[in-house]
Amino acid sequence: MLRSMYSGISGMKNFQVKLDVIGNNIANVNTYGFKKGRTIFKDLVSQQIAGASAPTANSGGVNPKQVGLGAQLAAIDTVQTQGSLQTTARVLDLAISGDGFFVLGDNSGNNRLYTRAGNFYLDSQGYIVSADGRYLLGNGNTRIQIPTTAQSLSIGSDGTVNYVDNTGTLQVAGRIELAKFANNDGLEKVGDNLFRSTTNSGAETLTSPGVGGAGKIVPGALEMSNVDLSEEFTEMIVAQRGFQANTRIITTSDEILQELVNLKK
Repeated sequence: MLRSMYSGISGMKNFQVKLDVIGNNIANVNTYGFKKGRTIFKDLVSQQIAGASAPTANSGGVNPKQVGLGAQLAAIDTVQTQGSLQTTARVLDLAISGDGFFVLGDNSGNNRLYTRAGNFYLDSQGYIVSADGRYLLGNGNTRIQIPTTAQSLSIGSDGTVNYVDNTGTLQVAGRIELAKFANNDGLEKVGDNLFRSTTNSGAETLTSPGVGGAGKIVPGALEMSNVDLSEEFTEMIVAQRGFQANTRIITTSDEILQELVNLKK
């Protein structure tokens, strides 16, 4: 069989994956804290037809002759660029301007996950939780609780959570800390706007907002997705044409095979 047919198949598979990633990006264009994906391709092994030869006293050198055997998927990156901030004026809506992630966990501070989506809520006991009930952790591994009798609360750009108690006195409930990683791109998406650390992301480093290279917290705002629709639609057209070109390679290779079969009638 012709090598070009298998090269075309490998190209089709790659562009199918690229379209899958683009589709997921577009589906999450309005998802708070979402980080878009990006596909990277690389060529497959090349078949050696003839090797290179060095120059001699009577002739120059000859370059190698190779035929490529298609393409393969090199990486699917998570692009950790800053999304635009949308003002909501809601007290428990928090955005991070800069590097870092909110830390979520259970009531013991374990099962830690990380997010850029800062739409938080209060449960019936006054703990600050995410939309799916995970506790927002601060001061290391501790939960942040607002007394149910509090008159009001506020969150500063340094992560300090204040509230006014029933006597009108300003109290501190705790401080939100942000997690930083040596390699943000190494984090694993687990759904629900959450990330999990991996062996390639490195261990978390907890720091106060605005300290040690961590971003600041912007109260009353949410970070939007970093998906650019115009860019995604352009990439979708490129992927569609790339897929179409690879199908044409397969069609042309099939026509050549058909001619070979029909040589003897």
